[in-house]
Amino acid sequence: EKSKVQINSIYLTDETQMRRLVPLTALLASSSPRVRALQTQASLSLSLSSFASSNKSKCNNNNNNNIRMSSSLSSDIDALINCPTFPMYDGTNHPAIGFGTYKVGFIPASASSVTVAGGGGSTSEASLRTAEECVSDALECGYRFLECAEFYGNLGEVGKAIAKSNVKREDLFLCSKVWTTTIEKGPDAVRAQLEETLQALGTSYVDLYLIHWPVPGKHVEAYKTLEQLKEEGRIKNIGLSNYAVEDYQELQQAGIKIKPAVNQIEINPFLYRKNTLEFFKNEGILLQSYRSLRDGKKFDDPTILKVAKQYGKSPAQILGRWCVQKGFIYVPKSVKKERMVENAKVFDFELTQEEMDELDNLTTPDAIETYFELYIKCVNRDTSKDGTFEGVKMNITKD
Repeated sequence: EKSKVQINSIYLTDETQMRRLVPLTALLASSSPRVRALQTQASLSLSLSSFASSNKSKCNNNNNNNIRMSSSLSSDIDALINCPTFPMYDGTNHPAIGFGTYKVGFIPASASSVTVAGGGGSTSEASLRTAEECVSDALECGYRFLECAEFYGNLGEVGKAIAKSNVKREDLFLCSKVWTTTIEKGPDAVRAQLEETLQALGTSYVDLYLIHWPVPGKHVEAYKTLEQLKEEGRIKNIGLSNYAVEDYQELQQAGIKIKPAVNQIEINPFLYRKNTLEFFKNEGILLQSYRSLRDGKKFDDPTILKVAKQYGKSPAQILGRWCVQKGFIYVPKSVKKERMVENAKVFDFELTQEEMDELDNLTTPDAIETYFELYIKCVNRDTSKDGTFEGVKMNITKD
């Protein structure tokens, strides 16, 4: 909807707020009518199809009717490094795709599942690889947004991978989260944990820091501590994870000064909570999707398989494409390098509206109830109130 010329490139923002930097030479070569439109219109409404193949297949370099993300992209690595971005409300760009590190090389003691994320591989196969090795592979593949957390127990390994890479700090987007036990202990513990996180990652700041769960009676104080840390320059942006509408409203009522940039929640066609997503979208808060691929457990779904066959894509790529086409930040994970590459190939095709609608309708009432049961269980997880519903909101917006 917005466009502006900057030196020799142009920023294009589509209706999902996905932002891409496109060289003007590529724009001129590929679509001169659009250039004339940019010169005569105050704004431009541009769908993701402008960046996808017109025949729902891999972009054809000889097709002059498509706008390329970059005229110089020569490999999957380049495409991932130069992936689309979403603008946060403060103008900072957030990569549209990142690499998740949960259960990568380490399984937290209270993890809800005893399997390591392996993109469909076995536990024994996945556990042979350390987080350092996996993150090193992710960086080599072109991932620049790394999604981390205190709870994941592998921050030091992630830091080692970063240190051994040739990637400049300014080219990375590092996100981490503070865990429930630290949140319960109070502001000093939150500050101390941030310092530990920075030391482990080998950086003087993180691009995004989140409250992992809205711990009853404690999360507001923790969030206000993050506000202070942002003002001190230790955190570029602050946000939320696993927040229901009512949890966010509690922050508002408490008089927070800085709006959250992000809310990270599970989002996929099998848990598509329309009212919650619409609420945060209207608030101008970006949505990060975890379990974007449902841990590989829905790769055999008939609808997913049907759409995948139509495009010659994998089930993972269909789920990933649905995510970014909806305007959500896509955070796949795998311990296998070939799957890391596969998971990222979601920007060279576009699903039809009919297909998107079909995928939207895969969420069942049982899935919504399962989400709610997990929510009320996890907000007190690992705290002194673990196993109880003390302080837990029992009347939240579920869908």
